[in-house]
Amino acid sequence: MDDDDLSVIMNERRQLTNVAYRMLGSLADAEDVVQETYARWYAMSAEQRDAVVSLGGWLTTVASRICLNQLGSARARRERYVGEWLPEPLPEHRDGADGAAADPADRITLDESVNMAFLVVLESMTPAERVAFILHDVFRYPFAEVAAIVGRSAAACRQLASSARRRIRAARAPVTPTGVQAGLVREFKRAWEAKDVRSLMDLLDPEATVIADGGGLAGALLEPLTGGEWIARAYAESTRLTPGRTLRECTVSGLPGLVVEQDGVTDTVIAFRIAEGRITHIWVVRNPEKLRPWNG
Repeated sequence: MDDDDLSVIMNERRQLTNVAYRMLGSLADAEDVVQETYARWYAMSAEQRDAVVSLGGWLTTVASRICLNQLGSARARRERYVGEWLPEPLPEHRDGADGAAADPADRITLDESVNMAFLVVLESMTPAERVAFILHDVFRYPFAEVAAIVGRSAAACRQLASSARRRIRAARAPVTPTGVQAGLVREFKRAWEAKDVRSLMDLLDPEATVIADGGGLAGALLEPLTGGEWIARAYAESTRLTPGRTLRECTVSGLPGLVVEQDGVTDTVIAFRIAEGRITHIWVVRNPEKLRPWNG
């Protein structure tokens, strides 16, 4: 294989990482899928590789099938997970001076399909629904190609994507301008730092929910906490903001969020869902294994 062929193969890495992350909700797992996909490519004979008509299509097909298999076993693995499981939040891009991605997370295109609310809804889908929806609706693969990956008919894949679409629509909040979201997150930060229960309650929907993911490796709620007043009091009484710890605004998976740092090291990432001027969901990721891209 010459250098041009190798360059073409490596240029597909961003696309594969984008597909696998959306399917699995884990950057580490997505990287594993990409590595396994490349391993399968290089395991083929030169004759087999020469017979591949579309390199990008072949790589995406293989990566998607690996993801489908992983999704099938993910539910069993998560039954053993300590507490609630959340997708891995993505930090802001930190491209290198030459424009190349400095970190695997920087290969992920930040759009609606990677924000925490969207990924949480994807978690409620069956593996086949998730794969069909992501490939067709997000990456615009025709149903004939999706069918070959999922192992069902094109008509069946069309139904799977339609079912997934209904789940997305049912969970989608009215669009709130990013500037408005940033303002609400900023006010939440100020109220939390001031331990101002009343201001926190004013920012939270009465039925707001907090879900935290510590994975048994960091202190976190083991079950969701629901109710604006309960959440406001919990944050006002929180010991998270102690000397040496700072709270800063940042972009979390493409939307305004917060990060808690201890001596410059990120140990908590917080994502928000905002609807009609109030915070309806707070997702708190504290599992250090899911925060590696934030401390690279």
